[in-house]
Amino acid sequence: MASLKIHNLYVSVDDLPILKGLNLVIPQGEVHAIMGPNGTGKSTLAYTLMGHPRYKITRGEVKLNGTDLLALPPEARSKLGMFLAFQYPVAIPGVSVANFLRSAVNAHRKSEDPDYKGIPILEFRKLLTEKMKLLKMDLSMAGRYLNDGFSGGEKKRVEILQMAMLDPRIAILDETDSGLDIDALRIVSEGINTLKSKNLGILIITHYQRILNYLKPDVVHVMFNGRIIRTGGPELAQKLEKEGYEWVTKSESSTD
Repeated sequence: MASLKIHNLYVSVDDLPILKGLNLVIPQGEVHAIMGPNGTGKSTLAYTLMGHPRYKITRGEVKLNGTDLLALPPEARSKLGMFLAFQYPVAIPGVSVANFLRSAVNAHRKSEDPDYKGIPILEFRKLLTEKMKLLKMDLSMAGRYLNDGFSGGEKKRVEILQMAMLDPRIAILDETDSGLDIDALRIVSEGINTLKSKNLGILIITHYQRILNYLKPDVVHVMFNGRIIRTGGPELAQKLEKEGYEWVTKSESSTD
């Protein structure tokens, strides 16, 4: 089984150090959650893993199944099996959900076979319909412009649909629960649970324990001051929900 391995990772944004020696391993088939106060570097980690050019890596390594991710551009990381669900998905007026997803599927398949001519329309429609039904999505959404006028819940469901279509090895969900009401959170979480498998490793970045009530992580990590400072089971998230972060960050703050 493949795994995402992050070792001693240091990252700066606009010359400001954010990640400071972060270590983390996400195997396929496991659900890991990262929690922590604002400004600790959780989203920085997500964007760094996918190759955002603003994030400068000053030290460390990141490997997926032995391949050096840091040497690859974002599109190559995606084709290798990395996926990022954005906290704030961008709207693209004029591009339908279906056309966007067909282009993404073709790009991935062409990376495996340079002579690939593109997925036939009927095959794509069958695949898209299958995934949308699996996620209990209204099929009419495929014809709408990507995230244009979508509610917060609709945007997040389309992110999960992309994940279903691309079938990644490692999926990073950056505050997928952000901006969702209780019903939308339940629906989006059910979609993620539907896609869980032994071939998919999931990293959930969140502030709150509520999404973890649905997704049931195998491992919970606490991130503070740019690194992982505590790791435990689901009970760790429950304790953080009840007691906040001060009890676990106090000793770290005193040693910095």
